[in-house]
Amino acid sequence: MKFLRIANLALLVLFPLSWFAPLIRAGIDLPLFGLSEISVMSGLQSLWGTDVALALIVTFLAVFAPYAKTIGLALVHFGLMRRKVVPALELLGKLAMADVFLIALYVVIAKGIGLARIEVAWGLYAFTACILASILISHLTAKSRSRSAGA
Repeated sequence: MKFLRIANLALLVLFPLSWFAPLIRAGIDLPLFGLSEISVMSGLQSLWGTDVALALIVTFLAVFAPYAKTIGLALVHFGLMRRKVVPALELLGKLAMADVFLIALYVVIAKGIGLARIEVAWGLYAFTACILASILISHLTAKSRSRSAGA
């Protein structure tokens, strides 16, 4: 259980780092044109200027859902919140995984068009790893919850 606490607390630092890390490099597929780095935060910033409804959804999925889940799990790990909320926290983690899927879908679509050049950057792997680690931590927390309830 101590390992789960430490791993979950590490996510409180790693999530914000992954939000500012470059997810993809994109640009026009022509020589002499550089590629722009796009992060979760720069993408959200652009969305807020063009489509507020979509920006609200993506902000919830990419930022608030995973962070709220991580804070909730920390409260459970330290006995400050009841373990009955773990299934709800797991749902938040699954919602957070939806935006990684959307990013991957956009990359595949853009590459298929052939007009743009897109390269996956290290931030996409970092962000995906944070989401997957969060899902694993909540799963192990729920599993330890059921073991302690059965004992």
